[in-house]
Amino acid sequence: MANTTWLLSIGTAGTNAARFLLKLSAATLAFTASSTSVLAQDEQMIIEEIIVMATKREQTLQEVPVAVSVVSAQTMQKAQILDIKDLQSIVPSLRVTQLQTTGNTNFIIRGFGNGANNAGIEPSVGVFVDGVYRSRSASALSDLPNLERVEVLRGPQSTLFGKNASAGVINVVTARPDLSGFGGSTSLTLGEWNQVIVKGDVTGPLSDSVAFSLSGSVNNRDGYYTNLVDGVEYGDRDRWGVRGQLLIVPNDKLEMRFIADYDEMDEVCCGVANLVDGPTGNAIRALGGNLVGNQPFAYQNYYDFNPTNQVDNSGISMQIDYDFESMVLTSITAYRNQSRFENSDVDFTSARLINPNSNDTELDTFTQELRLTSNGDGAVDWMVGGYYFDEEVEINNVLTYSSDFRNYADLLAAGNVSALEAGLGLPAGTFFASGQGNFENAGQDDRSYSVFGQIDWHMTDRVTMTLGANYTNDKKDAFVNMNNTDVFSSLSMVQVGFGLAFQQLTGLPPTPQNIAANPAAAAQAQALSTTSCSAQNPPPGCNQLLALRPLQFLPPFVGYPNAVESGNSNDSKTTWTARLAFDWTDNVNVYLGAGTGFKATSWNLSRDSRPFASDIAAINSAGLGVNNLVAGTRYAGPEDSTVYEIGLKARFDRGAVNVAIFDQEIEGFQSNIFTGTGFALANAGKQSTTGIELDATWVPTDALELTFSGTWLDPTYDDFQGASGIGGLPVDLSGGDVPGVHKFSMNTSATYNFDIGANMSGFVRGEYIYDDKVRIIENVPEDVASRDVSMVNASFGLQWANGFEAMLWGRNLTDDQFLLSAFPSVAQAGSYSGYPSEPRTYGVTFRMNFE
Repeated sequence: MANTTWLLSIGTAGTNAARFLLKLSAATLAFTASSTSVLAQDEQMIIEEIIVMATKREQTLQEVPVAVSVVSAQTMQKAQILDIKDLQSIVPSLRVTQLQTTGNTNFIIRGFGNGANNAGIEPSVGVFVDGVYRSRSASALSDLPNLERVEVLRGPQSTLFGKNASAGVINVVTARPDLSGFGGSTSLTLGEWNQVIVKGDVTGPLSDSVAFSLSGSVNNRDGYYTNLVDGVEYGDRDRWGVRGQLLIVPNDKLEMRFIADYDEMDEVCCGVANLVDGPTGNAIRALGGNLVGNQPFAYQNYYDFNPTNQVDNSGISMQIDYDFESMVLTSITAYRNQSRFENSDVDFTSARLINPNSNDTELDTFTQELRLTSNGDGAVDWMVGGYYFDEEVEINNVLTYSSDFRNYADLLAAGNVSALEAGLGLPAGTFFASGQGNFENAGQDDRSYSVFGQIDWHMTDRVTMTLGANYTNDKKDAFVNMNNTDVFSSLSMVQVGFGLAFQQLTGLPPTPQNIAANPAAAAQAQALSTTSCSAQNPPPGCNQLLALRPLQFLPPFVGYPNAVESGNSNDSKTTWTARLAFDWTDNVNVYLGAGTGFKATSWNLSRDSRPFASDIAAINSAGLGVNNLVAGTRYAGPEDSTVYEIGLKARFDRGAVNVAIFDQEIEGFQSNIFTGTGFALANAGKQSTTGIELDATWVPTDALELTFSGTWLDPTYDDFQGASGIGGLPVDLSGGDVPGVHKFSMNTSATYNFDIGANMSGFVRGEYIYDDKVRIIENVPEDVASRDVSMVNASFGLQWANGFEAMLWGRNLTDDQFLLSAFPSVAQAGSYSGYPSEPRTYGVTFRMNFE
């Protein structure tokens, strides 16, 4: 943000959005102030206190001066929330987008977030499960275990959560083993598309000081998106997982918690629709292939083979807490492994253009956190700690042409591929032969450490000042090696054009001796070789071969590290937090805060990696240059985020209101946009969002609970020059809206609870989700790919005194259809593709709780 007096800047901006934010916040403050008289009259709270770990110490949601959304296990059961991806239906500030494979998923909070399609890009939204960081989104997508709650922390959280929390944190808290007695549950869900979900958990004491818990789940479902070639359904579920815990409490000072988990996903994902059947569609059909054109929500298409999505996650962790009376020492040690094997038909047609784009990724992650926390009895609460992160990433990727690609390229080039082949005296079939392509091996070692501290100074009984800082150092050693066998893409059309022009001018082959002996002809041939043909300048006064450059999809690659590029990055940053919290009354709290966040350099571990323009000359001088070497990026530099926020939290006898008004920005946002033949990783200069978030709960009667959550955002690219626009052309997006970020999103629900006699109770719950219309992405036209959401979910449940429950549920009952994302179709210029939303689904769940 340009100036620190952010409230003044909002007030003087003169925009309708800014005035609306101030009016709404003022109205909320007035409403809360008026409620204090009610609080004085009625101290009995129907709304239960919610305990959170947003500041790594137990506090109530009302007293913690951080913008947090909390979803309880009970709410998730009633709303049929199975994994983190489903959370977005009840947390408007959170958006989760799944792309072409199960593991390629983006978490976004307040419009900020990235991390998909490249294992070198760590997410901007950190996911923690029982205090352990999940370094990639694919490791957090399995069905949620036996939960206590999920906390969504909005805004930069790097002071306490370190790197990769520059946009926010999703903190998953599971149920602890129970020392007091045995208990557990088992459930069966039957749903549409032959869905069967079986879950079970058991917990109890093994002795007076040791307790255990075991949980497991199996989730199977047919798909809803049909491959018209063989009838296979995409979008299925095939998941299972187990989780075990051991809690040891030998005395009142020491507690140890051990957790081990393993889960697998093996799914056919994901269905891709054709949005625009462009000029390449007829070439696809001429080859005998097919596609369902111009029908985003046909939920069917033609593919010549089916994808594979295998994701295995496993991990162990140990948390030790020791109470020194004046302070508590906490140690969390964890090791995690993620193994992913994926392939997909990336041209998304039944023509045999591309062989399986196979991607084999392995991640091994070790983390260690140590922290000391005061007991909270004095005027100053404090916390100091350190964190160590060590991760190894290895990727093996194969992308090769299939049997139809040569004829496809020849059709697009009007026969000039074959003509060039013959003109060079090469055997027929030399260009685009099946099996030619890229064979990639890439990886990185990432080692980082953080030291952090935070104090809460209780200046008076009602005023608390919080100050915190975190120093993070992050070192990465990255590499990409490539074996490229694509003959056509290795040709320099300028050099070939020069040779042909020289021979036409002189009748001599372009040998060094002939060129030296004919300098005038050589100069003329050189000029012709770099001149593109046009209606104003037709052949022979130009180089016709330059028109074939767009078909050079897989040009030669310069691997790194090399003599010019080290492949190393070393980033360090001190982030900070400052907040002032005021207890207006015993039940109304106001806070004013500011903070910063940090995300380290992300390396481009893919075939799309290209040297920076500033390194091209040195690479050529070192003898590393190859034909068709163009500038790009090897990495995107660090993200630095800043937020200024004012918030209010009120809890009264029959309701609660939480408001956060903020101005947040990220400098150097790491953008990774698909251009049609690869991904462009680059830093956006600055992305900012001014907004307001409102969470409200009202219980007008003992039986009825009403909730409303709304987010108003004004997202802007303050500075983003050279972004990838339509047709892959660079555009300046500075000053424009950020695609894909809704300006207004909301969720509202109503839950009615009732009793039927003395031994039975029930509930009815309805939910409405709304997102206003937004352009999805900058390099797809808005009239082709925009999104707005209007969705209804509902559930009806009964509970018996013996612990048995039955629930009928439905999601997206209105069968709302919208696009999750969109992109230029692969190697099909002028065509566009997208990912359609999941259609309506419904089912019934039976659950038995036992003690």
